[in-house]
Amino acid sequence: MSNITTKNADDSKHQCAACGDSDDGGGSLKACTACNLVKYCNRSCQVAHWPAHKKACKERVAELFNKKLFKQPRPNEDCPICYLRLPIDLDQRMYQPCCGKMLCCGCDHAHSVAASDTERFKCVFCRSKAPSSDEEDIKRLKKRAEANDALAMYHLGTYYQFGKMSLRQDNAKALELLHKSAKLGNHFAHLNLSLCYQDGDIVEKDTRKATYHRQLAAMAGNVHARYNLGCAEGNAGNMDRACKHWMILANEGCDSSMKLVQEGYKSGFVTKGDYAKTIRAYGNSIDEMKSDDRDRYAAFRASCAEYGNTQLPK
Repeated sequence: MSNITTKNADDSKHQCAACGDSDDGGGSLKACTACNLVKYCNRSCQVAHWPAHKKACKERVAELFNKKLFKQPRPNEDCPICYLRLPIDLDQRMYQPCCGKMLCCGCDHAHSVAASDTERFKCVFCRSKAPSSDEEDIKRLKKRAEANDALAMYHLGTYYQFGKMSLRQDNAKALELLHKSAKLGNHFAHLNLSLCYQDGDIVEKDTRKATYHRQLAAMAGNVHARYNLGCAEGNAGNMDRACKHWMILANEGCDSSMKLVQEGYKSGFVTKGDYAKTIRAYGNSIDEMKSDDRDRYAAFRASCAEYGNTQLPK
């Protein structure tokens, strides 16, 4: 067996890291699928070289994963009515099972106030009538789920999980729908699964899977998942990683994370340059999500909460 080192193998794209044989550029060597740093003639060479390659491989895998984890996710899509970026606050947006659209509550509230009595309860996007019963709402969700709508699957899954909307509690069905939604990239489903594995209520408790789904949720843009990851890192004393999570959220317009970034800057965990960039990005995101209709809805919601009226317009 050759004494070729991993470093030397990295420098040679056409040489087996184990035996040193070359493929002369023919492409017969296969790269390590985990790190892509080295190549091998066959499985036997890969197994033989693993003790020498193990450390470098794991370090590279961790490096690649962190690159994905701390990459700024794409911002929320725009509301299809006002064409402004959807708010990160879940109480400020709503899913319509009739058409599968996510709308901002500002547009829906403005419609319900201005429209006639016969029109105010119709979907502001597709003009479908509001469902007259839970059964009709579930029927619409199931139709959307059959069309591979990940959000519809997520909502159905949570209804089965908690036995809501006239559905009988069914943990197996809930997990099936949540996993299907998560495979389609839905970050709400990933977050829900992380909580299920963390609590162990409807599935066997598994800390590793809980962290895995929380990380996938964060990478897909889930605010709560990333905030919790940041808090976990902070509690573990990893303030540099914690502040990275919070800066990503602050860039998206998250108020609580912006405050934590300010504290991180005062404590020396956030550089002056990163702090300045975060402040600018935070301000830009707030501006992109702000509208008079959304402000009016927020004020309306606050007044309902003050007087104990929870019957908000759908």
